[in-house]
Amino acid sequence: MPNADNWQGDVLRDLGGAAPQGGQSPGSATPGASPQGGPGLPVPGGGAPVHTGQTGHRHRQEPPTPAPHPRGAGRPRNTPDSLSVVDEALTGAIRKPRHGEPFASRAAHAVRRIVSSSAAREVAELTRTAERLQQPVTTGRQIAVTSIRGGAGKSTVAALLGTTYAHYRQDPVLLVEADPALGSLPLRLGSRSLRWTTGDVANIVEPQMSLLDVTGYLVQLPDNAWLLPGSQGQIGAMLDTRAYERVMVSLRRYFGVTVVDCETLPAEVARVALSASQARVLTTPATLEGVMSTYNVLEWMKGLPRHVIEGTVVVLTEQTPLAGIDLGKAAAKLESTGAGVQVLPYDRHLAAGGAIRPELLARATRRAATLLAADVFQLSQKRR
Repeated sequence: MPNADNWQGDVLRDLGGAAPQGGQSPGSATPGASPQGGPGLPVPGGGAPVHTGQTGHRHRQEPPTPAPHPRGAGRPRNTPDSLSVVDEALTGAIRKPRHGEPFASRAAHAVRRIVSSSAAREVAELTRTAERLQQPVTTGRQIAVTSIRGGAGKSTVAALLGTTYAHYRQDPVLLVEADPALGSLPLRLGSRSLRWTTGDVANIVEPQMSLLDVTGYLVQLPDNAWLLPGSQGQIGAMLDTRAYERVMVSLRRYFGVTVVDCETLPAEVARVALSASQARVLTTPATLEGVMSTYNVLEWMKGLPRHVIEGTVVVLTEQTPLAGIDLGKAAAKLESTGAGVQVLPYDRHLAAGGAIRPELLARATRRAATLLAADVFQLSQKRR
């Protein structure tokens, strides 16, 4: 247990040696090409195709109960029940999602694109960003997203990163929820039901499995992306570091990019995830308290190997239309530690909660998310 008076110091001391660098396993292969995500996807054990419950995808049947595990009691004896992400009693309370910016702003952007030369510059910038996002990888890149307090937009940023990589890249993308207690990543990604969790898959995955075997235990998302939930929403659900490490090392060779939605610091799994990843994202609300706390953590991180701070990007999330601080000065203060800083602007669609629909995001939000994904991916490429 960390010292209650100096928990940040314990976090940073543990971070330096919590896991092998990069989390690589010997003989890791180049991530495979895009799987054929249509009906009839094989599942572990050669059984019937899996039903993911994902909107917009053809439904598939559930996999059979796994065979007894050769190592004995570690493997679950029974197939877990599939549970809904949103309680049926609450579905009627969900309002129609709003666009991220008002209609007047969208109309003004459209007019400016028509009557000015900015459209050509935007296309050129988007092309350069896409080229950065589409660079090939020799081994799967792992990107950890965490925060030092709840409500900082951690799961939102993880979802935006994962969907951006899935949109631009051809190899499979995995989103892992390492926040099992009350994580909101499945809800943000629009998943309708959950079955297998990170802890379950840790007891199932084997080196001889193919990509098609592995994806039978995952939730399919649009654009060749997959989700591994942390839990089925139970309070008190746990994920130990050994199970997390086993999952990440085993799955790395199947996916070009893996985005991990971690617990808040100083949780043990979060420390391991930060140490084993090739790039780190630290989210914080764009408030005085958030910036001060994050600056203190970054100052301690400067005492770790240089690549830790250099491979970290702080995301200032605007949670109100007008931030209570000067974002430029706040960013400069945080950047003085050696970390990168980006701002995720206020967006009505994100602020409303629920499933993120990319087509409803504000133009500024889409641009910020794409640039963030490209910058973080570039950082991950520096750590082989």
